[in-house]
Amino acid sequence: MTTLSLISRNCGSGGGNSDWAIECGLQTGVHKDFFVGGLLLGSVRRRNGVWLKNLGGSRIRSRNRFHVVAKIQKGKKHDYPWPDDIDPNLSSGHLSYLSYFKPLTEKPKPVTLGFEKPLVDFEKKIIEVRRMADETGLDFSDQISSLESKYQQALKDLYTHLTPIQRLTIARHPNRPTVLDHILNITDKDKWVELHGDRAGYNDPAIVTGIGSIDGKSFMFIGHQKGRNTKENIERNFAMPTPHGYRKALRMMKYADHHRFPIITFIDTPGAFADLKSEELGQGEAIAQNLRTMFGLKVPIISVVTGEGGSGGALAIGCANKLFMLENSAFYVASPEACAAILWKSAQAAPKAAEKLRITAQEHYRFKIADGVIPEPLGGAHADPVWTSQQIKFAITQAMEELGKMDTEELIRHRMLKYRSIGGFQEGTPVEPERKRNMKLSDLNAAKAGDLEAELEDLKKKILDAAGPSDPITSEKLEKLKEDVDQEISNAFISMGLQEKLESLQLELSKASDSSDNQTLNLLKEKVDRIMLEFYHNLTRPGAYLGLKQKLEMLNMAHRLIELKEKGEKLKTEINQKVPAEVIAKMEVLKEAQKKLSEGDPFDEELVEEVERAKKELIEVLKSADLEIIYVKNRNIPPPPPDLAENIAKVNEEIVKEIERAINVTGLSEKIVELRAEIAKGSSVETVEKLKAEIQDQIVAVMDVTTLKEEFEKLNVVDLESPEG
Repeated sequence: MTTLSLISRNCGSGGGNSDWAIECGLQTGVHKDFFVGGLLLGSVRRRNGVWLKNLGGSRIRSRNRFHVVAKIQKGKKHDYPWPDDIDPNLSSGHLSYLSYFKPLTEKPKPVTLGFEKPLVDFEKKIIEVRRMADETGLDFSDQISSLESKYQQALKDLYTHLTPIQRLTIARHPNRPTVLDHILNITDKDKWVELHGDRAGYNDPAIVTGIGSIDGKSFMFIGHQKGRNTKENIERNFAMPTPHGYRKALRMMKYADHHRFPIITFIDTPGAFADLKSEELGQGEAIAQNLRTMFGLKVPIISVVTGEGGSGGALAIGCANKLFMLENSAFYVASPEACAAILWKSAQAAPKAAEKLRITAQEHYRFKIADGVIPEPLGGAHADPVWTSQQIKFAITQAMEELGKMDTEELIRHRMLKYRSIGGFQEGTPVEPERKRNMKLSDLNAAKAGDLEAELEDLKKKILDAAGPSDPITSEKLEKLKEDVDQEISNAFISMGLQEKLESLQLELSKASDSSDNQTLNLLKEKVDRIMLEFYHNLTRPGAYLGLKQKLEMLNMAHRLIELKEKGEKLKTEINQKVPAEVIAKMEVLKEAQKKLSEGDPFDEELVEEVERAKKELIEVLKSADLEIIYVKNRNIPPPPPDLAENIAKVNEEIVKEIERAINVTGLSEKIVELRAEIAKGSSVETVEKLKAEIQDQIVAVMDVTTLKEEFEKLNVVDLESPEG
């Protein structure tokens, strides 16, 4: 509580000096009483205000008293996108601090789609075969190289002949680059700033807008933004905009039209958000306003479908002069799952619906809806996001060269004619009968995959037949493996085109080694992270750098084994230091007892008790070393001598015969059948145990236990099994 008192000492001149009391608080009201000639004119109450009261009426006072009481509550700290310890001497890169879109702290986990699993498993098998061949020391390089080349061809055939539902699955891949990823990859360095809000409600994070430059020319960017993980997807509402998002996009389009900025839109949404609140706020009206306005804008508009484009939610920012689609993107009026649920009453028919809807980029280009198909790397855009973004930049640059030559009227007419030509019709021409298209993988490719599997198994068998005993890991082998991995990584950097970037970065690091400038070091760290991220993405592409992957796996396994061995030796040393000499002597007693048992010598009772005591003391020593005893395992006891084993077999045979005789005498056959029936039908444990007890009691009652005991004592063995722990 903060209290502030102010005293004002102004002398009144005689007319209406007043004594005012003002009190402020978080939960206060306003109450004003005005006395004019002793008459109360009115009172007013309101929240978060003050009380004003004229206490004196017509009385004259010589001084005024002013008293303020205020309660200050600490406000919530705003979540700004820039860090608290920002460098005050920052000379460039200011715009990057204004964006909430920061690099992820953890790399996204690799996700394998259903149709990719067979080839991914096959790749692991090739790596395993290569490892087995290296262990044997035999040369199977020709056979493995042949398998790898066939695998690469099978991989290429798979992604060339994808079905529509498979392409849609790739478009929805969790690791697929988002709109902001593409924008940051194609814009000039530190030349992108995000703009927010529709000035009529709030800022919808499902649509991002902003200004950026490509090769020095400014553009207005608008796009649907998905999240890179579950948390971001919830914040972005899974890229499903509300009316505020579309009105924000409309505001930015008018802004771009006023300042003559070309507009680039990125489409990646399942559709507009269809909840009750959005409908109440005018979802359909907001989309319609965008459609009408976009056809009248006087600047070039280019749209790129980067993922999935769902219905009017996608079209609301997609009425463009040029429409491009990534190779594995999709554009549809209704999702295949929704279409299948409506037409076939089951979402399981989604693959069939995807074929009928013609949702792929190739179909849209064939029907002249899309103006071009932008290629993706093998495996999808997530396999190499930077390369994909550069392909988008190339398509945008080419389109702008064409559209930049048109004046305002030509741009508007070009946009109108593009959509007027979609869905042409013919009159007086017989309708072509329905054509069936086989969108599945060809049988030829399936046969190839089967042949590859068989060939791999044959090679694996040959290696196993030729394999001898595996050699232990030696320091020389480990050093040789490290050298091979270093060489493979160097070759991979060269083939990925990262060698020049690495060399320039090394030069910058050498210059900045003596510098203590945190800003420079942070910038260099960001460059290193970008290079390593690009290397990681290229390395994880399906079928790429199999030899390097196999050697990295071997190196990791070797390090794990060495680490486990070192931990084991350290633990063994610690335990030996904590074990007293008396316990070590008793461990020798255990070994001696085991030796006597294996030779068939009888145990005396004192030796058995001593063994038990030694066991308990050893367990206590292990517990004192902070080790948890989960269970005590009996060692494998060597087989008894042949004559002893023969005697044991005879006794067992006599026991079995005696049990059979007891069953026949007591007539327990029906009881045993009843017990089996109860177990088969899953009766309660109580019922089963009760039947077992009855059978056992009747058998024991009629058995000749004395004879069996005599036969057992003839063996001259106290116990053939070590006591259980």
